[in-house]
Amino acid sequence: MSTLEALPLGHVVDTARYPLSDLDGAEGQAVVSRARRELAATGCTVLTDFIRADLRDVLRRECADIAPRAHFDVETVNVYNIAVDSDLPDGHPGRTTFRRGNAFVARDRVPEASLISRLYTHPDVQSFVARCFGLPELHELADPLSGLVLNVVEPGMEHPWHFDTNEFTVSMLTQQADAGGVFEYCPGIRSAEDERFDDVRDVLEGRGERLVRRLPLQPGDLQLFKGRYSLHRVSPVRGDLARHSAIFAYSERPGVIGSVARTRQLFGRVLPEHIEAEGRAVRGDRLLD
Repeated sequence: MSTLEALPLGHVVDTARYPLSDLDGAEGQAVVSRARRELAATGCTVLTDFIRADLRDVLRRECADIAPRAHFDVETVNVYNIAVDSDLPDGHPGRTTFRRGNAFVARDRVPEASLISRLYTHPDVQSFVARCFGLPELHELADPLSGLVLNVVEPGMEHPWHFDTNEFTVSMLTQQADAGGVFEYCPGIRSAEDERFDDVRDVLEGRGERLVRRLPLQPGDLQLFKGRYSLHRVSPVRGDLARHSAIFAYSERPGVIGSVARTRQLFGRVLPEHIEAEGRAVRGDRLLD
């Protein structure tokens, strides 16, 4: 029996609030129903205190220990993560650029025995997340680098406005910044059929406050988010402490591997699996990114 199989989930997750092994029971159904309602309404739900209180400091220490393994790079980017010199018309939001200085610890540098790794691979967690998103099942990414990562935003840095390439995202704050580092998002600002460039430009230029929501997150909260159609960012981090968050990447289909270009951008390297998979990806929409 592996370490993961021997791990009682109730020693990590507050299963009194989130009965992951009994999702068909009344309490389990109520939790899933609430998550689905919030995801449908705003594209986001937060499962507060998902991690037991007595393990949150362990969670923080484990992630702080691996944070120095992150690939760090400062880049000039735009909201669509396409080339900043792309031929775009005047006034297009893709012409607005930002300085991105966040960093990622790749999955192959995250210990298998860590709490975030145990959570990411646990079948009860995967089943729970799938139900919340209304999916029959989820699969871990086959990508050896981007399936599970730790995002590190150092003081003075930010993760500027962007869209996700995946339709849904699962993350967990593991260390708060002293100040700043707030998750901000614009739910449903675009759709698969309509980029709504005017609204996106308003947000980027500071005129879109009506579209922006701010989400207070605490270490140990599990956040489920539909980031493909919701513009979002982590505001600039201030103070002495970096902001750390674990990102659990799942897919509706097995075998998903990231592109060579995007993988090199995030981790500074690619592996043979990325080269072999290049060109096999299938787009689910025709959005700019």
